[in-house]
Amino acid sequence: MTQQVLNVPAGDAVLTSPAVGTSPPQGTLHRHFEIVPLRGLLPVAVVLAGLVTVIATNSSWGIDFFHVVSGGMWTALDLFLGFVLGPILGRLSIPARVEFTTRFMPKMMLIMPTIVICTLAAGLQLARQTGDINASYVDHRWVVASMIVVAVMAVVALGLLEPANLAVLFELKKPEPDGQVIAKLMRRFIYSAGVTGAMQVATLLIMTRLATS
Repeated sequence: MTQQVLNVPAGDAVLTSPAVGTSPPQGTLHRHFEIVPLRGLLPVAVVLAGLVTVIATNSSWGIDFFHVVSGGMWTALDLFLGFVLGPILGRLSIPARVEFTTRFMPKMMLIMPTIVICTLAAGLQLARQTGDINASYVDHRWVVASMIVVAVMAVVALGLLEPANLAVLFELKKPEPDGQVIAKLMRRFIYSAGVTGAMQVATLLIMTRLATS
């Protein structure tokens, strides 16, 4: 079958399809990109260095800042991915979906682990400072519930969401990416984000309960 190579306006992406008048079986889009953006490593290093500094110095304000900001970002990101971006991606064409993925997913390789680490590390240190982690704390059961929910979210984020993200990027690096594999992995990524987004709502309920007790 005669092949045509169509230049796609965005960057160096190339869409390979069969001869005009037929439908491509998978709709393949390939572009050059970094799986882990090297330019983003410096900001991540600065953030993690700041986290280590405030924990080492036991700075109450710094620890609270890292916990609140990173936790808020994690919540907003999960809700956005699961309930806003997911339905939009499902309605895009394969080339548009892949083009978006090659620009968005590499950034998530840096953003998601960073905010998860900052939220958990700062939250644990904050609980130690305030004594909320002690069994004698009046609302200790709520703290335990919060830790369980956050632990499950961390497992989903780092054990399902990030591996799916990485698998999509490696698939897109192949000379002929499999559109069906990419679609399956993207569904896993979005569904995982939706699950953690729903659990974030539970975390907000628990945290507001603790703040007003």
